[in-house]
Amino acid sequence: MTPRPPAPRRGLPDTADRQRLARLFGYLRPYRGRLLVGIVAVGIASLLGLAAPLVVRDLLNGALAGGAGSARAALDRTALLLAGLMLLQAGFNFLRVYQLGRVGEAVVADLRKELFSHLLTQPVRFFEERRTGEITSRLTSDVATVQAAVSQALAQLVNQGITLVGGLVVLFALDARLTLVMLLVVPAVAFAAAFFGRGLRRVSTRYQDLVAEANAYAEEAISGVRVVKSFTAEPLERRRYADAIDASFGQALRRVRLRALFVPAVVLFGFAGVGVVLWYGGRLVVGGALQLGDLMAFLLITLFVAGSVGTFTGLWAQLQEAIGASRRIFELLDLRPELAEPAAPVRLERVRGRVTFEDVTFAYAEGRPVLHGVSLDVAPGATVALVGPSGAGKSTLVSLVSRFYDPQAGRVLLDGVDLRELALRDLRGLVGVVPQETQLFSGSVLDNVRYGRPDASEAEVVAAARAANADGFVRQLPEGYATQVGERGVKLSGGQRQRIAIARALLKDPRILVLDEATSSLDSESEALVQAALEALRRGRTTFVIAHRLATVLGADEIVVLDEGRVVQRGTHQQLLAAGGLYADLFRRQFAVQAKEAATRR
Repeated sequence: MTPRPPAPRRGLPDTADRQRLARLFGYLRPYRGRLLVGIVAVGIASLLGLAAPLVVRDLLNGALAGGAGSARAALDRTALLLAGLMLLQAGFNFLRVYQLGRVGEAVVADLRKELFSHLLTQPVRFFEERRTGEITSRLTSDVATVQAAVSQALAQLVNQGITLVGGLVVLFALDARLTLVMLLVVPAVAFAAAFFGRGLRRVSTRYQDLVAEANAYAEEAISGVRVVKSFTAEPLERRRYADAIDASFGQALRRVRLRALFVPAVVLFGFAGVGVVLWYGGRLVVGGALQLGDLMAFLLITLFVAGSVGTFTGLWAQLQEAIGASRRIFELLDLRPELAEPAAPVRLERVRGRVTFEDVTFAYAEGRPVLHGVSLDVAPGATVALVGPSGAGKSTLVSLVSRFYDPQAGRVLLDGVDLRELALRDLRGLVGVVPQETQLFSGSVLDNVRYGRPDASEAEVVAAARAANADGFVRQLPEGYATQVGERGVKLSGGQRQRIAIARALLKDPRILVLDEATSSLDSESEALVQAALEALRRGRTTFVIAHRLATVLGADEIVVLDEGRVVQRGTHQQLLAAGGLYADLFRRQFAVQAKEAATRR
């Protein structure tokens, strides 16, 4: 797994941060046309804003110098001219906001889709090592933080850049002496921006991490709400979530304090400059070296320039937050899947279904193997049962068949071809899995059954449901196959969910079938019917059956007994009973428990 990047250094963005920003703004490329229109609209609106003080200047310097009648006419003309400028500026501002806003929303949508798509390429191990809430936080809050940078910030950058540069040009044209006096305060503003900006970046990144942690707690509690309620653990979950939120709130307050200090400091320096300009300019007007209209225009444009500098400092703070969020987003986007796709995948023309494990060793964590040198050859169409104590490695072994993981040593072969030489999509299309923990998705029963074959007809769905003994209860649901099952299938019982999962696997019609405790939630009657359906399904298919109830695997072609990641016994039920050992012990123990339960019921 790719390690987390080092903590950011203080001060200006480093090379890595600049590269991330360049990469972030690279998402604007498909929308160059709209972006250009928006930027042109920004430029025109900014220039129109600078024109207004010059109109006022001409009014004060010339038009009001005449008589009362000519002054009133000049005022009327100036008012009409200013109104026209304002209307024109409003039109271009609308165009700017709409075009750049649309670009920003499109970029965020693209980024979310790319991030989610990339997440789906990650191996199962990635999701086992990270909490769901932390991942979804990057899809939501982090991307929302970035949105401001790619839309609003870009518009403001152009807008305030034109205002700042254009304003300075006009100010120098009006009076170079006053402009130089005004510029004395700019270094102080720049220093304040750099000082507060580096703190904001650090605090914002930490804040996003804490929000992600709080989201992870919430997701765990909501997804496991039945367990929470059954253990009356609501106070515990409230406390865990509240503690996480309080931690993020504390960090948010630090960010608020920095912003609260940031903006007044910049405004203070800005208005200090305006005060100095007013004092010095007033002296020039009194001495006859400057006209009143020039001073008023200078003051108005100085306010614009000061506002631009203040906005730039706000943009700097926004930039720091975007750097922190983009670092978290690109950390995920830069993860390369551990399960590499072959450069030239092998195509199996006709899949027979022989699965071979050659001296396979596998560990979830380095130095702690779960499987130790397992070798097993499963003939096409054979049914192999994997039994043994909990933690023996049964589910881990079959997970290698779908290549959810790669072994650290040894190989897994399909028809003599190493699974690493097959395209993952092709391989997994050949394997149907009914897991121990049934996972249904929000949607209808029909949607869930045809999940692996979206193009399947309704008749095919019904046939699969019948084979899985699900058709009967489905037709009794309020809307039949159109009934919504709820998130994770919460509106169905455990046995109903499991039969839907079996129907889903049946409809896929795989060459290799993996049944991981597939009938564990069924009552005796339903289990017998589903077992009969599965018997028919197994014909001609290679089937792996994991079961703790040994009575369900008596008819397997071969039973493989695992203990502590090693194959300790192999054979048919009768052979293993005759041989004694772990299998015979497990069977006798289960038989004794079942006999005791039967006696208790009598």
